Amino acid sequence: MSGAPRRGAGDSLVGFRRGAGDGEASSAKVPQGLIRAAPKSGKLNLSGRELTEVPLHVWRINLDTPEDAYQNLSFGAADRWWEQTDLTKLNLSSNKLTCLSNDIRLLPALTMLDVHDNQLTCLPSAIRSLENLQKLNVSHNKLKDIPEELTQLKHLRSLFLEHNELSHLPDEFGQLVNLEELDVSNNHIASIPVSFASLASLVRLNLTCNKLRSLPKEISAMKSLRQLDCTKNYLETIPPELASMASLEQLYLRRNKLHYLPSLPSCKLLKELHVGENQIEVLTAEHLKHLNSLCVLELRDNKLKSLPDEITLLQGLERLDLSNNDISRLPYKLGNLPQLKFLALEGNPLRTIRRDVLQKGTQEILKHLRSKIQDDDEISSNGELSVTAMTLPSQSKINLHAITALKTLDYSEKQATVIPEDVFNTVGNNPVTTVNFSSHLTEIPERIVELKNSVCDINFGFNKLSSVSLELCMLHRLTHLDFRNNILMSLPDEVETLARLQIINLAFNRFKVFPDVLYRIPTLETILLANNQVGSLDPFQIKKMDSLVTLDLQNNDLLQVPPELGNCINLRTLLLEGNPFRAPRAAILSKGTAAVLEYLRSRIPT
Repeated sequence: MSGAPRRGAGDSLVGFRRGAGDGEASSAKVPQGLIRAAPKSGKLNLSGRELTEVPLHVWRINLDTPEDAYQNLSFGAADRWWEQTDLTKLNLSSNKLTCLSNDIRLLPALTMLDVHDNQLTCLPSAIRSLENLQKLNVSHNKLKDIPEELTQLKHLRSLFLEHNELSHLPDEFGQLVNLEELDVSNNHIASIPVSFASLASLVRLNLTCNKLRSLPKEISAMKSLRQLDCTKNYLETIPPELASMASLEQLYLRRNKLHYLPSLPSCKLLKELHVGENQIEVLTAEHLKHLNSLCVLELRDNKLKSLPDEITLLQGLERLDLSNNDISRLPYKLGNLPQLKFLALEGNPLRTIRRDVLQKGTQEILKHLRSKIQDDDEISSNGELSVTAMTLPSQSKINLHAITALKTLDYSEKQATVIPEDVFNTVGNNPVTTVNFSSHLTEIPERIVELKNSVCDINFGFNKLSSVSLELCMLHRLTHLDFRNNILMSLPDEVETLARLQIINLAFNRFKVFPDVLYRIPTLETILLANNQVGSLDPFQIKKMDSLVTLDLQNNDLLQVPPELGNCINLRTLLLEGNPFRAPRAAILSKGTAAVLEYLRSRIPT
């Protein structure tokens, strides 16, 4: 070992004798075999041993002479303790540590220190002595502050601080000039220091689940940044300087308060753009024309009403998620995107594509769109399509042609708290199959029951509904029911009478429990419950729902996922991201539904 003179016999014996009185319970949990083996490899793994403190002889492992050296002087070549190495990697994760001793300074050769999943409330000032440290994982602890001494670790390349209680980051953060990976997600951080501009080596930055309302323009100085994740904050705008980040490949802006897509003219390498669960209403050619390298565009759960024809500029696009918007029509030329393998349209009031086509998947949808391109061109060349509108006394226009020819009643975006009587009067005896009442309604109109013999698809999304009326439960032909973005906390038992219901969208409401009545609707194929406060579900009831293939529980309050959910083998799409449970880990979730179900089945007690 380098620095052999430090191993004085007197000093080493003192160290081991002191170790016996240094928290005997913790010492007993550290097998001597591990201590003896560590100097040979330079690695020591004490993960998951319920340690409440680190025994002194662990900190002194570089200094103390092994007791075996005084009992066996015939060491083989591989066991000569004086030739063994300093400890470089120490894993203390998943214990019960509340603090780390300043004796950590006795391990200056450490390049990796992992103390994640403990109960640490602070870090010792002696951490500055770990001059060779390259990777530090302090995630899943209770840190409220980052000591200035940590910012003096000039060789640090990876720093993981996620799932702590940090409210700010020190201005000195910019001193970590060699940092390549930084994760401060799931804290309470309200602002990013301007000094981040000095992190020129940073490749990945994770700011997910904090309280950021803005990003400093200086962030654009991080010229090496390839992945930026700002999911689940309070961002309303993105600094235009972000557009100059030429190395950026992945940008996550999900679950913020954006009203428009950021313009990114210099991000020529951008491959993935995730802006789902915002308030984006318009997508224009200007937003798309520079994204030549884009492979993934995720726009789910916004307020888009249409797609521009210029979507075809994205020739490399492989995945396009438009779920849960307000899109009624797709540009037919979307079918010409050569690389598109996944197109998600669920939860849109599409009128121009039959539901049976939508259910057949991406390739059939694209094939259908391509078949319509010629018809679309003919309509354009022959002039505008004739549509008759009727002006009601309320000064709101109802498309009579849509009612009579398309069997569609659309009274959306009228900023109305009630549906005028004239709207139902206009329908008369015409059979309406599709209704869009996405407005500012505070209650479901009683006259909705007049449509019970024909209506199949109702959109009550983006209203202010706090309850579901019994009149709605009389619409026995309903197959598709959209209640997203309301303030619902429960469903009446009478919903059970909707015996044909296939899809229900309850995303962005206030459900704290999984609605029991849904278990009793055997025809349900899709349940969308994302962005509520659901804390549990019954896997045994879910298993009985033979038709259920899609279950979206993203961004709820699930503290655990019942292993028995793995037996629900009919599920083709199970979405669980954004919940506070610890298992399955993100790495499992990212592998998809089949892998998650397999993992859960493996955890079922035998």
